[in-house]
Amino acid sequence: MRVMRNFTGLVIVLTLMSTTVLANVKPVKFDAARNRIIAYMLSHQLPAQHFSHVPFDDVLSAKAFTLYLRQLDPRKRFLLQSDVDELTAFSDHIDDELRRGRIVLPDAGMQMLNERIRQVRDMLVPLMEKGFDPDRKDYLESDPKKIVWTHSREELRDRWRRILKLQVLDEYLNTIDKNKDKKVKKVRKDKNKKGKEETITRSKSWKTALATVRERNLHYFDRLLRESRQDHYNRYFDAVARAFDPHTNYMPPTSREDFDIHMSGSLEGIGALLREDDGHIKVVRIIPGSAAERQGQLQAEDTILSVAEKGGKAIDINDMRIREAVSYIRGPKGTEVILTVRKPDGVKQVIPIVRDVVKIEETYVKSTMLTGHKGEKVGYIKIPSFYRDFNAARDGGRGRNVTDDTRHALVKLKKKGMTGLILDLRNDGGGALTDAVNISGLFIAEGPVVQVKNSQGMIRVLDDDDPNVLYDGPVIVLVNQFSASASEILAAALQDYGRAIIIGGEHTHGKGTVQALIDLNRNLPLLHLKRYDDLGALKVTIQKFYRITGGSTQYKGVEPDIVAPSMLDYLKTGEKYMDYSLPWDTVQRVKFQPWHGFAFNIPLSRDKAESWIAVNKKFQEIKRLSEKAEQRREKTKVAVFLAGMKKERAEAKQAREEAKAAGLLGPGLTEEGEGKKEKKSLLEKIKGDPFVGVGLLLMDNESMLRRR
Repeated sequence: MRVMRNFTGLVIVLTLMSTTVLANVKPVKFDAARNRIIAYMLSHQLPAQHFSHVPFDDVLSAKAFTLYLRQLDPRKRFLLQSDVDELTAFSDHIDDELRRGRIVLPDAGMQMLNERIRQVRDMLVPLMEKGFDPDRKDYLESDPKKIVWTHSREELRDRWRRILKLQVLDEYLNTIDKNKDKKVKKVRKDKNKKGKEETITRSKSWKTALATVRERNLHYFDRLLRESRQDHYNRYFDAVARAFDPHTNYMPPTSREDFDIHMSGSLEGIGALLREDDGHIKVVRIIPGSAAERQGQLQAEDTILSVAEKGGKAIDINDMRIREAVSYIRGPKGTEVILTVRKPDGVKQVIPIVRDVVKIEETYVKSTMLTGHKGEKVGYIKIPSFYRDFNAARDGGRGRNVTDDTRHALVKLKKKGMTGLILDLRNDGGGALTDAVNISGLFIAEGPVVQVKNSQGMIRVLDDDDPNVLYDGPVIVLVNQFSASASEILAAALQDYGRAIIIGGEHTHGKGTVQALIDLNRNLPLLHLKRYDDLGALKVTIQKFYRITGGSTQYKGVEPDIVAPSMLDYLKTGEKYMDYSLPWDTVQRVKFQPWHGFAFNIPLSRDKAESWIAVNKKFQEIKRLSEKAEQRREKTKVAVFLAGMKKERAEAKQAREEAKAAGLLGPGLTEEGEGKKEKKSLLEKIKGDPFVGVGLLLMDNESMLRRR
């Protein structure tokens, strides 16, 4: 078994990175005996190796079936309710299928899905030839969880009528938006024609939209029908693994090879970690130092709808498997890719990104000195991730790491007369556990930092064994929903010791587990001596993190001492929103000596901060825009008629303009992607940051501070 013992959040990061590399690996041919072996090993290895040791029974089978059905037809565009009812007969038999080696469900699902895809493909031409009334008031549910299965082919045909009409209108309006001058001339020219509908449906733009949508969907159906029998089995096995928890996966040989390459390789492309989610390709995290981070507009939880090369046709990647989608997104350094994305609030945006390698220097710790409201010198340190060069360490060197860089930043700031520190862990997805412990030690005397519980129930306490404290002044830690794993361990330790006050949204990500990679080829049962093709691997959750006070960082994350509104408040993101995530629980607390130096009076600090936040114009604007974004997100039925779509587009444009005016659109290129802004210094980037403003507010008031 290959266990990455020193990784926390980075285990997730590296695993998700594996979906963004090398999309042209030769697939494994279908071999029934090979798949029976994989099934047998999953049924035995998962319950034995997983942290929870839950039995593989009918309950777990039902969870696996739910995940299997969701990936089979994620947006309910093909299967009928009768098909689902027929497949549901397998829902409590998956455990039996795997143990006995008589696998039926993936074949039944593939056959049923392909039959329906062919039927829908046959509907396409008649629907397109009949055409669409752009003014007929139709609506379409966009949330897969709210969409219901159709009960007949007639209902399915009507659903596809709306889907195709939406695509045609969208394509038509895109063309009009690109050629506004031509549109004005066309309207004037056609003033005397019989009616609006005739003007639109006879226009060149409308006919081009029809042809584009027809061609796109024919390609889409062909792509779905090309999926192999082994592809269906691989996704079936993965659904089984994910029923244990969202970070446990079956990795077929191609994915495992990608994972191994990324353990030692460098990133090239846009620099975004992606996942499949209900038929969509979603952004998990933007990698520090990447092209996407420098451009600034692509963000976590964005859904990528289409991909185009500069000057080329857009490729629709909805319902596309992640490996194929990534093959379109990746490309040579220096080339431009155009992404059409839907923001979590439903707003669409076109984002151009020039592909590039990750600029390593931009991923490192950064620091600067801020001036407080009364002239105080307040240090600011940004930790993008908990990086560590393990290759250098294996070769006998120390290698660059986040602890050393944070130490150097602290020394530099202390020499400049720092009287307080703001430590920024926002969007820090984690990294090396070693550094979460070591950085905690820079602020506390020796003592426990985190507890690690394994699948056998054994608990290991990781301590800072250095009695020296590098910095003993007041500390404020900034977090958000994308602060995960190692960053949560650091924030939790400083909070538990009373060493720092935490400011952020309602919670951090809540990723408090560790995964191991199990090579199935090295764990073959002795009775199976035949050499099969590569069986792939299992990524299994084997450990869980707990705070020194006993509570887990899993699920709940870290709850800040001061909650401030952010543009992320409407997002349902984090471990608590993932399917079958491990629950929050507790272990026995360990003995530790609370901090006795300078610390914040939390009740007084909270009162002062909340009063300031309540009247601060930027925070109020953030709150207003976040509430409006949440309203847009909850409005999941989209208009499928011209006036309604124009109205929605106008509202989306207004939302972008309001966010831009408030300085919340993101750095990088302009909204339309034309022209680069000058590179900003760290001080310029955080100038006006309201969260930093709260930190400075608390640092300038001596009544907020006390020596314990």
